[in-house]
Amino acid sequence: MIFDSHAHYDDEAFEEDRDTLLSSFRDNGIEYVANIGANMETSLNSIRLAEKYDFIYAVVGIHPDSPEENTEENIKKLAEYCRKKKVAAIGEIGLDYHYEPEKKKVQMACFEAQLDLAVKEKMPVVIHSREAAKDTLDIIKSCHTGLNGGVIHCFSYGTEMAREYLDMGFYIGIGGVLTFKNAKKLKQVAEYVPIERIVIETDCPYMSPEPNRGKRNTSLNLTYVAEALSRIKNISTEEVIDITCKNALDMYKIV
Repeated sequence: MIFDSHAHYDDEAFEEDRDTLLSSFRDNGIEYVANIGANMETSLNSIRLAEKYDFIYAVVGIHPDSPEENTEENIKKLAEYCRKKKVAAIGEIGLDYHYEPEKKKVQMACFEAQLDLAVKEKMPVVIHSREAAKDTLDIIKSCHTGLNGGVIHCFSYGTEMAREYLDMGFYIGIGGVLTFKNAKKLKQVAEYVPIERIVIETDCPYMSPEPNRGKRNTSLNLTYVAEALSRIKNISTEEVIDITCKNALDMYKIV
């Protein structure tokens, strides 16, 4: 059973064939999908998808690209969303200094507000961190004892940073980049992190693995990630799929 722990099926890239594609998943071994919000609109879209498809669970939150949505009203609305039956986590939240580093302070405030919410609502978190390693870690460390676990999505740092997050009880999210020839650092991380602490993800429609790099990504491509991970861990692809599925179920507290 494959669990795609991070997807965006509400994205416009799926407008033409969303229902057909999603309806094909069970026949192709895709048993669970976490559809991730990036702002208030896409968080609501994720909830609607989860209500429509029994194998989809919603994650709600404000991405660091939209820190202006960090208002008291929106945080209250996210709290309401968290109490819905099929909302599994808060995310994706975090820091991203790649495009607009001048927004560091507002991103930090948005991140901290949602971590506080996660503590209050006893929800796991889905963390986005890009070119913001130290600040992300420092903020999480300041409140991690009250957090209810979660994942560092699309992990892009080294083994030392992975160790810090493992020590705090987080899972490491690994996707299509693992299949790239030049992904030396991520392959080292995949070797270092115990398989029991890895979840696999697409981040679809982005980050397609080889041999489909550059094309629209879907959960159907996760077998390529599982195969790459099986070679690194020297276990079967089926074992990778089964273990990472259990990991995601545990992480999202889905029973």
